[in-house]
Amino acid sequence: MAANWAPDSWTHHEARQLPTYPDAAALTAATDQLASFPPLVFAGEARNLTASLAEVAAGKAFLLQGGDCAESFAEHSANNIRDTFRVILQMAVVLTFASKLPVVKLGRMAGQFAKPRSTDTETIGGVELPSYRGDNVNDIAFTAESRAPDPQRMIRAYSQSAATLNLLRAFAQGGYANLHQVHRWTHDFMGRSPWSKKYAETADRIGEALEFMAACGIDPETVPQLAQTHFYTSHEALLLQYEQALTRQDSLTGDWYDTSAHFLWIGDRTRFEGSSHVEYLRGIGNPIGIKCGPSLEPDALLRMLDTLNPARIPGRMTLITRYGYDKIEANLPRLVRAVTREGHPVVWSCDPMHGNVVKAANGYKTRPFDRILAEVRGFFAVHRAEGTHAGGIHAEMTGQNVTECTGGAVDVTEQSLADRYHTHCDPRLNASQSLELAFLLAEMLNEEMAERKKVAA
Repeated sequence: MAANWAPDSWTHHEARQLPTYPDAAALTAATDQLASFPPLVFAGEARNLTASLAEVAAGKAFLLQGGDCAESFAEHSANNIRDTFRVILQMAVVLTFASKLPVVKLGRMAGQFAKPRSTDTETIGGVELPSYRGDNVNDIAFTAESRAPDPQRMIRAYSQSAATLNLLRAFAQGGYANLHQVHRWTHDFMGRSPWSKKYAETADRIGEALEFMAACGIDPETVPQLAQTHFYTSHEALLLQYEQALTRQDSLTGDWYDTSAHFLWIGDRTRFEGSSHVEYLRGIGNPIGIKCGPSLEPDALLRMLDTLNPARIPGRMTLITRYGYDKIEANLPRLVRAVTREGHPVVWSCDPMHGNVVKAANGYKTRPFDRILAEVRGFFAVHRAEGTHAGGIHAEMTGQNVTECTGGAVDVTEQSLADRYHTHCDPRLNASQSLELAFLLAEMLNEEMAERKKVAA
């Protein structure tokens, strides 16, 4: 257990990106109610994820983390959850089949409601109101009533997260993830994508392998792993009042866990020294991530790792790099060398989304797909040069047929952004673009595995 730590010790440190609730009594009532609710996830599940991430850190597995930029109350539906889940399954099966590495599946789901903002207020037409900070804080509608932080929204976020988790567990364990269903995971609207055809070819080969295995007596009845999968949830630990209310002490170990998700991360805007968010995360037993951007110096990162993982537990720390396609190869090597030199066991994961936002001529915020791919290539190139494992991808994506990121094989143009631009915050990859990204990742992982074999020989 962390020394001199309690679930509320963060309140004695500097807090940024937290809303100011106008009614303190209403906030206390809401957090007291949350504290009485059952946990959303369990300590044992979080420990299992840590063990799986330790395999990633050792170069024996790959992390696939993806999902919504920001979940919303309005778009919560079984179909949306299912569609994102099955795109993640598609991506995972492509990666596993090509690289022969297990894939740890981690959704930005069932809790990704709060969003950091560049400014505390927003001005439209001369009217200044509090910024939208995610559906568990306030509403996106630009009115004084909608933008006022409402603690009851945390209760609704908990309920939606519980419903989402219930469905995800059913999909993961109830037969939907059965490898015999691999052809059925493709969305109808992806039929015109060349990557959909390539996926179908991969699915055919998997089917042939399964038929051979069945002839040898290996089927879902004898090997349950063929019919189910482990699927974990994650979100940014931003709204600390919510996270504290869902912090529980494990009855088996006595350690504290944040039971709102299996995995929590700290963002680029809240990972400074003396931060309330760092103080909170250092005391929980969950595996955690740090977003690493251009402003992060190697010495500061090493101090952060010493604070968050003093025991150097493999699998506890994931470093999620977010530089931009034109900065990653110049900046990332310094961090990789420092962490390697100090012997910290970390998972290196690439977030190719946040550093590549541009504004289109028609005013829409977008992310060019070629820049996303370029950052991923740069990430792999750095780790290949440094002899470290490019261990994961962290993508904002959806199973819906949206037009939010430009480019890709099924080309989304700046002119077509308005067709299906549905995000509540930042632009997401659609299902076709996500699958295209998976095949690129598979190609790079194959190159990494081949290089390792050459070195070993």
